[in-house]
Amino acid sequence: MRSSYRQVLAEPRFRVLFATRSLAIGADTFRTVALATLIFNASGSAVLAALTFGVSYLAQLVGGVLLGAAADRLPPRAIIATAYLLEAVVAATLALGHMCLALVGVVACGTPIFAGASSKLVAEVLTGDAYVLGRSLWNVAASIAQLLGMAGGGIAVAALGPRSALLFTAGCYLVSATALRFGLPDVRVSAATASGRASVIRQSWQGNRTLVRNRAVRTLLLAQCLPPAFVTGAESLIIPYTATRHFPHGSARVLLACVPAGMMLGNIIISRLIGPARRERFTVLLMLACGVPLLPLAVDPPVVVIGVLMLVVGCGFAYSLGRQRRFLDVTPVELRGEAFGLLQTAVMTLQGLGPLALGSLTLLLPAGSAMAVAGGLTCLTALLFRLSASAAGVGGPTRATTCGDAAA
Repeated sequence: MRSSYRQVLAEPRFRVLFATRSLAIGADTFRTVALATLIFNASGSAVLAALTFGVSYLAQLVGGVLLGAAADRLPPRAIIATAYLLEAVVAATLALGHMCLALVGVVACGTPIFAGASSKLVAEVLTGDAYVLGRSLWNVAASIAQLLGMAGGGIAVAALGPRSALLFTAGCYLVSATALRFGLPDVRVSAATASGRASVIRQSWQGNRTLVRNRAVRTLLLAQCLPPAFVTGAESLIIPYTATRHFPHGSARVLLACVPAGMMLGNIIISRLIGPARRERFTVLLMLACGVPLLPLAVDPPVVVIGVLMLVVGCGFAYSLGRQRRFLDVTPVELRGEAFGLLQTAVMTLQGLGPLALGSLTLLLPAGSAMAVAGGLTCLTALLFRLSASAAGVGGPTRATTCGDAAA
């Protein structure tokens, strides 16, 4: 049965999660811009400034592998509100002159736990097609918040200075923490889960092994992680690519904005106009749409054509909507929070490695050709997913499954 955005937003718990998360994502992007500016002004090092954007990747990997089980063992409201509060403290500390990137990394260790708890709670308050539309709104809001955070961060840093901008982000995090603490009902975890005998680290390691050894879970994890990694690697080459092509000033910024704009457009179109069953059948086709438009970059098309191609790439990311309910079906309920945390960890880690791999490839190939390679790898992923999904039993329309089926 098809749902609507109005029905999704009518759920008060989702509304609180949606609003606070959107504000926090914008604040996170805002903070990154301000901190990178502050560090560059103080050190004059472009390397340290760039490290600001990537410092959380490794930290999330550590947190997801060693602490992911906490998302299933602790009350979600406490986890999420604490995460926002810690982000506020870190932003305020940085603003007051303690420029320690390690602080950002330490807090980022908890991101998989926070992401797992949030996604698990969304899956509990929204069911069926409403869950898919909720995830669609989740994605659209994240793209908008990142775009506004980047634009607003640059303007605020120029107008207020980086330290004042960091204090502003601390306030945004504090608002999110307060709104969530008093606006979200407390959801208790079961006594058996909360008081598990194994330590969090041991339980996280065992849970991750269980998830990765499940062929259906593994297939869906890779399908949701690899295309974003390849496309992020291609995006990281847009600036050098436009420079070597001698495009007009500002072209790189426009092309970089095309992908998130396409993501918003694709999510809205696919979630609103395409029914649940057809969404799932279109998964491979949309995944190919993430890669095929990158192939012509090997022959240096005009800048306007490239903009259209990058817009289509962004639209293709709506493929994930066709796999959302499948991921729930194959994930054991008792590991659902950890599964979402593992997904967050894998996505962020591979997105951090994508630019490194594609950047290294430019030592052998022109930037346009390297971007085309990223497109080819995305297409290969789509074709392999089609074969693996059929073998793992996750390729057809969604059906109701039991926890025993999912864990088998």
